[in-house]
Amino acid sequence: MAVTLTSLSHGAGCGCKLPAADVHRLVRGLQPPSDPDVLVGPSTADDAGVYRVRDDLALVQTADFFTPIVDDPYDFGRIAATNAMSDVYAMGAEPITAINLVAFPLERLGDEVLREILRGGGDAASAAGVAVIGGHSIEDAEPKYGMAVTGLVHPDELLTNAGGRTGDALVLSKPLGAGAISTAVKRGLAGPEATAAAVAVMCELNRDAATAARAAGATALTDVTGFGLLGHLHELAAASGLAAEVHADAVPAIPGALELLEAPDAVSGGSRRNREYSETFTSFAQDVSEARRRLVCDAMTSGGLLVAVPAQRAHELPGAAIGRLVDGPAGQISVAT
Repeated sequence: MAVTLTSLSHGAGCGCKLPAADVHRLVRGLQPPSDPDVLVGPSTADDAGVYRVRDDLALVQTADFFTPIVDDPYDFGRIAATNAMSDVYAMGAEPITAINLVAFPLERLGDEVLREILRGGGDAASAAGVAVIGGHSIEDAEPKYGMAVTGLVHPDELLTNAGGRTGDALVLSKPLGAGAISTAVKRGLAGPEATAAAVAVMCELNRDAATAARAAGATALTDVTGFGLLGHLHELAAASGLAAEVHADAVPAIPGALELLEAPDAVSGGSRRNREYSETFTSFAQDVSEARRRLVCDAMTSGGLLVAVPAQRAHELPGAAIGRLVDGPAGQISVAT
């Protein structure tokens, strides 16, 4: 009997991330870079690092890899590559090259499975105009795949998570719920239709959303992945020195995700950790349903862009306006219906 990829993963996709609270604590203990050409380092928990090489050119660098979120190797490769490239788009930059990162039980799963994973990653990169120029692999009982991605941006056109302004609208370009659906599929609670809907969302490049964000005068930008909507919004709001308001009923969901989240069985371990962490900086109105609370903490994989943009231009972006940035304690979030 063939071994399914997700049966070998302890946490699916970006849900296998270390908890946000632990990561932030660890990073705070590191010595920050002192080079003045480092335009974005680890201090603001942004999506990628940025280094100025000329007055008119900066390198954007990121790496992302994770355990399988689906059983189809080709789809796993596409999702992981799309997710890795998203961090470059989330800086307002264009990805140009990628290097494969592979941890794999070759003897157990065989050449063909890994070949399909790499083919999926390569096809996603090709669709984005990104050249895969090499890679690195290790033996590992738990499969993992992703990419290190390099992009380019003019320093004056760089978008970070730290530029939000009071009154900016918050627009989310993709629906949430991939974590819930993948968990439900793994536990036999959802079928192939739900998987297909989640895969379609996770394989959608954030390129067009990033282009629209730049054109609309976005002030801050990030993407929503393993720390959930609230975790990544907290980072953006804190870096911008502002608080945020979210309208839970406006947050889009992948078809079937909200129904699954009515019960706790579809809540992954990563999403539970996100919920615990979010309660340290989030207040929920009493009438926000439990399913909606779980959705905004869903450990998303290859999620959409979260854009802070002048309110009068929010309609120019794909996706849904879900709230706004407001004056208040930096990083605090209030969620109402």
